[in-house]
Amino acid sequence: MVTACRTLIIALLLAFGAFGAAPVRAQAGIVGTPVATCVSRVQPGDTVRGVLARPGRFDCTTRQTALGRGDYWVLSDRLPPFADPAAPIRVRQVSLWQGSLAVYAVAANGRITGWIDDNVGIGRHIQLGAIVEHRFVPDGAPIERVLWRVGDSVNMRGIVLGVRIASDAESQRSNMLLAALYAGFIGLCAGLLFYNFVLWRVLHHDFQIAYCGLLACLVIYALSSSGILAWMLPELGNNRRILTSYVVLSWGMASALAFCACFFERRILDGWPLRLLYMVIAIFGTLGLLLMAVGPVAIPMLDRSFSVTMFCAPLAVGLVVWHAWQRHSDYLWLFALSWAAPMVMLVVRSLYNLNLLLWSFWIDNSTLVAMSIETLMASIAIAYRIRVLSRERDEAVRQEAISRELADTDPLTGLLNRRAFLARAIAADGSRTLMLFDIDHFKQVNDTIGHDGGDEVLRQFARTLRLHAPPGVLVARMGGEEFALLGREGAMPDPDVLLANVRAQRLPYDLRVTSSIGICHGPLADENDWKRLYRLADKALFEAKAAGRDRAGRAPPLSLVA
Repeated sequence: MVTACRTLIIALLLAFGAFGAAPVRAQAGIVGTPVATCVSRVQPGDTVRGVLARPGRFDCTTRQTALGRGDYWVLSDRLPPFADPAAPIRVRQVSLWQGSLAVYAVAANGRITGWIDDNVGIGRHIQLGAIVEHRFVPDGAPIERVLWRVGDSVNMRGIVLGVRIASDAESQRSNMLLAALYAGFIGLCAGLLFYNFVLWRVLHHDFQIAYCGLLACLVIYALSSSGILAWMLPELGNNRRILTSYVVLSWGMASALAFCACFFERRILDGWPLRLLYMVIAIFGTLGLLLMAVGPVAIPMLDRSFSVTMFCAPLAVGLVVWHAWQRHSDYLWLFALSWAAPMVMLVVRSLYNLNLLLWSFWIDNSTLVAMSIETLMASIAIAYRIRVLSRERDEAVRQEAISRELADTDPLTGLLNRRAFLARAIAADGSRTLMLFDIDHFKQVNDTIGHDGGDEVLRQFARTLRLHAPPGVLVARMGGEEFALLGREGAMPDPDVLLANVRAQRLPYDLRVTSSIGICHGPLADENDWKRLYRLADKALFEAKAAGRDRAGRAPPLSLVA
């Protein structure tokens, strides 16, 4: 465990070093010289030369997203002079949801050359960072302007964004730097995925498999949002690649929230916080399915739903953190540390998706940065969580060794044994409530996983009773698979809650067990009262088993029977 923690800390430092190299990443993602653009709707009978002859029709002031969906011409300002006018240039722009794209280079001598691509063709021009790039070679005269014709622009973020003119060397350097960053990130995620999946196969903690789901989605999202997927699948349309990012990000958020739901102690999120998380998880999961099914024809509506849901996710997590703080969770500080930066970035990205913030290369890539931080910090949180569980196990082993020397303690479970329980129970002031527990079909448990496995089931069952027994309530193992709780009526735990927690307990070999309960209330002044109270509770337990098990049977109060 110590080695694993050291490995994760080293990985975290390396990752922060990579993401902290802002100048390097900035050079990689936004190389070249920025160029301003103006926009005009396509009109019937338009030709390239006809459009270029009427530059006054272009709108240079209205925000692109205000123009709505449709077909557009986009004209650049005059390009800045280059040191070598004969050198090739790279026209780079942000990848957006478009049906088709034509890019024309207009030379000083009036010569026009261009690329005309459908959606699949756009994907073949994708560079790392999800940048659409077209290369032009001047033919006798320098290139002065660039003209785009965008077909079926959904215009959710803009029509043509982030235009830059770069050289061959700048483009190649950008791809090399981004390739190193993405490869390191994907390799880190893949390593953590394998490591945590193996741990999950051994330890069977729910938060581990949720974390593995998050890592798997994050790997696919990195491949898609970076543009690597377009290189791997050249026949994949660019819109399909963008849709893949939507889907895996939706399911990645669902996995992250499932991790949140499983990470805290069970007592922390019981009630409305857990229901809230499950609701948001269901929304993200359903949204991913809808994007797969009808995304190509309903992307504007689904994009808005996606953005609003992403904005609501930090609110849900914030409410959970507040609830965990109120209930004094032992893991709150580490969880808050790992989720703080991602939640802030998620809010910023959601505001951008809702067109409340202008486009920025950093905002456009903030999701990957945010999920990177969350994933790495969550690795530390998982290591800490497993360490705490290991300490609890070691403490249980130590207590078991001590209990073998104590006459009042059951050596297997650490609870009171029958003799000590009766010594403390009899001659109590006032009435008492007795709960008798019997593990259902325990013989089948021993036959299935052996007596050692059966002993572990008894220990886990005893731990559940101990955790839910309020102060002042006696907890004992009466013998075999029979347990007892005794206390004042108002101090006793809810039997239905106990049954649910026993039912939900994760046991060795993914085994699940149930329990039946017999309950009786009455005085306990002497041994005769105990015998009557026990007989009635045992009868109620028998009736609960006869009625189908996994339930509580209640006997009439002892005073009424007498």
